Amino acid sequence: MRGLEHFIALLFFPIAFSVDFHVEPGSFNAHRVYVKSPVAARSLIGTGSDADISRVHRHIQKRSADVSDSCNGLKGYESKLTSNTHNWTFPDISGSVSLAWVGDGTGVVLALTTFQMPLVFLRFGQSKLYRSENYGKSFEDVTDLINNTFINTEFGIAIGPENSGKVILTGDASGGTGGKIFRSKDFGKSFVRTDLPFHPLMQIMYNPQNTDMLAAISIKNDLWISKDFGTTWRKIHEMVCVVKWGMDSLFFSANLNGSCFDKGMLVLRKSVDLGVNIKTVAERIYSFGIGGRFLFASVMAGSGNIMQTASEDILRAIHVSIDQGETWNMAQLPPVSHEQFYSILAANDEMVFMHVDEPGDAGFGTIYVSDDRGTVYSKSLERHLYTTPGGETDFTNVTSLRGVFTTSVLAEDNSVQTVISFDQGGEWVPLKKPENSKCDSTAKDKEMCSLHIHASYSTSMRLNVPMLPLSEPNAVGLILAHGSVGDAISLLTPDVYVSDDGGYSWQLALKGPHHYAILDSGGLLVAVEHNQAKPISEIKFSTDEGQCWHVYKFTKTPMYFTGLASEPGARSVNVSLWGYEDAMISHWVTYTIDFKDLLTRNCKESDYVQWLAHSDDISDPEDGCMLGYKERFLRVRKDSVCWIGRDYIVNKQPTPCKCTLDDFLCDFGYYRKENSSLCIEQADLKGHDLEICIHGRKEQLQTSGYRKIPGDKCEGGEQPNRKVIDLSKRCVSDLLEPQLLIGQSTSHTAPIIAIVVAILLTAAVFGVVFVKKYVCGGRFLVHRYSVLQHNAEANAIDEPLDTDVAGEPKNDFHDDSDEDLLE
Repeated sequence: MRGLEHFIALLFFPIAFSVDFHVEPGSFNAHRVYVKSPVAARSLIGTGSDADISRVHRHIQKRSADVSDSCNGLKGYESKLTSNTHNWTFPDISGSVSLAWVGDGTGVVLALTTFQMPLVFLRFGQSKLYRSENYGKSFEDVTDLINNTFINTEFGIAIGPENSGKVILTGDASGGTGGKIFRSKDFGKSFVRTDLPFHPLMQIMYNPQNTDMLAAISIKNDLWISKDFGTTWRKIHEMVCVVKWGMDSLFFSANLNGSCFDKGMLVLRKSVDLGVNIKTVAERIYSFGIGGRFLFASVMAGSGNIMQTASEDILRAIHVSIDQGETWNMAQLPPVSHEQFYSILAANDEMVFMHVDEPGDAGFGTIYVSDDRGTVYSKSLERHLYTTPGGETDFTNVTSLRGVFTTSVLAEDNSVQTVISFDQGGEWVPLKKPENSKCDSTAKDKEMCSLHIHASYSTSMRLNVPMLPLSEPNAVGLILAHGSVGDAISLLTPDVYVSDDGGYSWQLALKGPHHYAILDSGGLLVAVEHNQAKPISEIKFSTDEGQCWHVYKFTKTPMYFTGLASEPGARSVNVSLWGYEDAMISHWVTYTIDFKDLLTRNCKESDYVQWLAHSDDISDPEDGCMLGYKERFLRVRKDSVCWIGRDYIVNKQPTPCKCTLDDFLCDFGYYRKENSSLCIEQADLKGHDLEICIHGRKEQLQTSGYRKIPGDKCEGGEQPNRKVIDLSKRCVSDLLEPQLLIGQSTSHTAPIIAIVVAILLTAAVFGVVFVKKYVCGGRFLVHRYSVLQHNAEANAIDEPLDTDVAGEPKNDFHDDSDEDLLE
């Protein structure tokens, strides 16, 4: 059999390594890593000129080392790292390998190698399962634990949340009346086979609060539930399109008389007892999603299927619930045409970032931010780059510092430029030019250039960008990103830049593209040069947050590098380099480097210094206020070569600040001029009352053009005057009261009732058009929108969007998204 295996591999060797290397996503703590074949770079749209949105920079000096030359503080590291470098070669021939980390701090890694070969209408394939208990330094072949079953490569590994130790492997779904899974409760030491009464369409989903409770959709679109970790299953509903766990509920969309492609004809249902009782909470929905404490539903208010209705008859409205679907409000956003789309960029318990597309094929739109109800929105950023529904956007949450987001805008000359917000979308500014870099050759003004970050858009254009921006919550202030310095994002080969203060200041860290990782809560950075044309044998590392880099040759036999893997959470000091060697018959190889002996001592109290976020002078009582309070952190000194350790907890010391106008967003209908904190009424809204209707009832809207940024905790100080507007007479349209969404029966109505409802809806649409045109001067606040699918792999109806993690970056190398967006 071994000889046959080698013969097949030799015949199909050119195919084998064109398959992606990836780290398989679990439900929560796995990562997916793709390494694709080189593709010629395509041009970005346009080249640089200055952005029109820039405002005054905060001048934050870089957090420098406490010694004059920290680069000479680390000596003799080669011998220490050599004795802690571990090589492992996988004995099988395979085209791809998937990694999954099981638990936090356990060192357990599962590796699934797969070889597949299409034969006419059949598919031949085999997979091997390996397990490591030492962070990938060595592996054991445990394929016999799953009876040599071929595991599904699309969604075959589902890892339980936290340290539950639970693993579910899903077998290939071809043939038979049902699929089969292998379940483990002991971090993959043993598996129990279970035959399913259905074939899964998607990855099996854990309930985040109780990992014994599972949900899955079958290839027949039936919804199945298990209460005993997959031992037994019960079908609770048919024709289910999307399912997701809420806080204490199970939500799913279904079509009672059709298919999941009948957009706008779905119902949204909820169960708090795993399907024993099911309640309809919304009808005629297009899609739905969950972000933070918000439940969103895109509701059809026109007549008929969206695919069969004239564009002018279509009306889709976004409804938001903050009580798990019991009551709904309509999101108040500017109107859009049927060709436009909405997209939730990020959502947490405090607010929502919403992208509203511009008319036509513009490739950009406007970002709006919500109030704490997710209902009223105000303008945050214009000309925000977003190519198509479900397309590429560079919107990224910098998780290492509160309230920081980066994204790209499309300038008037069609150049792509990067901007950053430090106050949760209240203000956006260009990134400062790194002090140790020069403007590149594309810059028109060598004195006025800035740093521009390569993110999802650059990867979609096949530029030489192997990784997206990287930050970790426990590595305070640190950001690693590929970028260029000029008027706009450049087609030239990007370099790696590092910020240690949350994006205020940057420095050039490494020339050329690299793969990189953050280890030991930011105390250690590692990087590997990205060059698919030649094998590599060196890794670079830094112990001072990227100021100085050291080179270590980890092998005498260079390998073709495919991916860098480290335990999620950035607390480990182990990193693995994956690839294959240049041989007639190549096997997957991995080199795992343990940096523990390099960091010879534990960090002690004297190794930490106090750092004030958003500040240039920690002694200034007025400096460092952001979103209403200051935050002081204890951070390791840059020249302290010590081990922070897995038990490190980010120590925050918050202090409230007095309120200023910077603590307020401009309310709907108001905007800020460049370089100003004053909110000015939009010219096209002057003389028109704002129409904010909550449940179709009287709503006391308080506004003077300002409202406090959600999550802002300032006290006293400047408080804009408030005034109350009685809006009870403004709720004139049936569309403004989502009466179709609450307390609906789960059965169908008689045809005559359907006709009456259709007539009423037609009259409502006519009323909306009349009011829009003749009452509010074209600014009527009822809008179209679509959304939100939980598991992108469940079906291909909607586009994926992260909504319950505030802007977790999309990444070709860490694609662990399983939440939703909207269109």
